Parts: sequence; C-alpha cells; structure tokens
Amino acid sequence: MKKRLFWTIAGIIGIYPAVEAQVILRNSYSVGTVPKAPDYSLTTSWAALPTQKDAADNLPLKSQGLADGQAEAKADVFFIHPTIYTQKPAEGAFEWNADINDAALNKKVDESTILNQASIFNGSCRVYAPRYRQAHYYSFVTPNQEDRQQALDLAYADVKKAFEYYLAQYQDGRPIVIASHSQGTLHAKRLLKEFFDGKPLQQKLVFAYLVGDIAGPPAQPNEFEFIKPARSAEEVGGFASWHTYLRDYFPEKYQTYHFSTAVCTNPLTWRLDETYAPKSLNKGGVGLRFILHPQLADAQVHQGLLWIHKPYVKGRFLLRTKVWHSADMNLFWQSIRENVALRIENYWKNAGK
Repeated sequence: MKKRLFWTIAGIIGIYPAVEAQVILRNSYSVGTVPKAPDYSLTTSWAALPTQKDAADNLPLKSQGLADGQAEAKADVFFIHPTIYTQKPAEGAFEWNADINDAALNKKVDESTILNQASIFNGSCRVYAPRYRQAHYYSFVTPNQEDRQQALDLAYADVKKAFEYYLAQYQDGRPIVIASHSQGTLHAKRLLKEFFDGKPLQQKLVFAYLVGDIAGPPAQPNEFEFIKPARSAEEVGGFASWHTYLRDYFPEKYQTYHFSTAVCTNPLTWRLDETYAPKSLNKGGVGLRFILHPQLADAQVHQGLLWIHKPYVKGRFLLRTKVWHSADMNLFWQSIRENVALRIENYWKNAGK
C-alpha cells in the first residue's frame, strides 16, 4: 500500500523510474550495425513540429489563461530531449543507440519529455524537437570511454543533421531558443559551440536553457567563448543551467564533475547568487499526469547545485529521493514558460534599436 501511494505521489510531481539500473550492455559498440539514420524531411523523424499535432502542443490540466501560441510565435525553440532509452534492448537490436522507428520508445519520449518539457515553450515559440538515435543510458556509466564516445557522437550527428535541416527549411531568419535536458544538454552545448558561439548565427540566439547538465561535467562560466551565463531574468543571448537535488545532498560526482564551479541558475529568480527563493515564487510545476501545481517547489543555489526541499504535495513525507534530475524542468514549468516569453520580448526590443 505504501509503495503504491508513493508512486501515486511521485506521478503527481513527475518523478518516475527513468533508469532501469540493472541494464548493462554486454557487447562493445559496433559502428557497422547502427540503426538507420533519420530523414528529417519526414515528419515522422520529429517528435514535435509546429505544423503537426503532437505532445508539445498540450497545456496542463488545472491551468488557466494559457494558450498554445505557436501560430503567432515570434521565435522558434529547438528542443533536444533527454535519455529515455534505458530499457533492455530488444533481441537483435543495436544496443548503444536507439532506433527512431521504435514505436514503443517514441511513445515513451512523447508522453514524458515532450509533454512535460517541450510543452513549456509552446506559449511563445514554434516547437521543433527531433527524434534522434539517443545513446543508451549505459553510455553514461560504462567504464569503456570509447564505447561511450561513439554512442554519443552518433546521437549528436543526428541532432546536428536535424538542426541543419531546421535552418534550411524552417528557420527563415527567425530568432532561436535552444532548450535541452540531460543527454540533450550534452548535445546542445556542442551544437552551440559549432553553430552559434562567435558565429553569425549567434545574432539569432534569444537564449539557451541548458538544463540537467549532468551527462558530463556541467557547464562552466567559460563553457563558451562568447555566450555567457545570464545573471538576470531579462538578459538575452546568454544561457542558464541548473541541476536539482534535495537540500543538503551532494551527488557522488560532485568533485570529479566540478560542480562547485559550475554555472547554476535559480529558475525562480534567474540569478546565479545563493539567495533563497521560497515556493511562493514558483508559478507552477507539472508531473506525469500533466496537472499544474502552484508553488510546487522552492529553490536555492548552493555551491553549484540547485537545492530544493521536498516538493509541496500531499503526502510529501513519503518522498525519499534526493536526486531530482528527472524533474529539473517539471518543477518549474510555468516559471520557465514566463521567462522565455520575457526574453523573446526583450530580444525584439533590442532588435529594434
């Protein structure tokens, strides 16, 4: 009974068993047997497009005054989703990278990250989210760094190809928001360095939300040469990053991943300082049931980490998790939504000067 009640509460706030920890990939990476590459001219190669009905178009239950504004949006978001490929690979399937034609996996992607994360941006952006041959979760824990890198390189090759297709076919000179979570953020940092940082396209960058940046060492203040961490809610052209844990908890890789010097933004104040932000500043978070819960969590930056108390839901005393990675964006859904709208507004104000 207690276990069932725990997962009922967990579902409300977006906590779910995202990783099947027992899955170990026994075979080494083999580049000769990778899944077929996506064709981004096909709508089926996209989890979200503004021209099709998809999970990114949805609005939370119990939300008021919100609307899908993609038809009138003055900017685009290119959203790179996190690792959803965590299960044991199917018999005969390539293990290290997901097949974008896997209908069951696509359903998991759409009903989790696209619904709960990409939807944040539909109020002020046209939403583009590619499917890609995401690296299996084991890529991040394997002792074999060559296997890891090959799997991640293949995944990034798809992200890059999708972004190039977006630029050629969809962008049409419009300003761009880059948004990502976890593995997606690893690829987003690489994308920003290759296409934006010190390049002409940087002029089109509204902002980058590089969230849950723990797939590798998190973003440092000098992560990019020209794209800088933002210090306020209004700035454009910069980036924000955070990674969420229970108050007083330090992750195992705190030292080796250089968390203490990492960029950590408070998504309730959009500042980098350690000022405590009470839950009253939280405009609302969502979970797996996609219900908006006002004042879901507080937040405070502490030595490179974003610390929260247990989310403020009924039965919160049953929650035992200390790593809130899967809810990095869910907990602050409405606050991020309002912030991206503000930054887009300021981008256009600056463009008129």
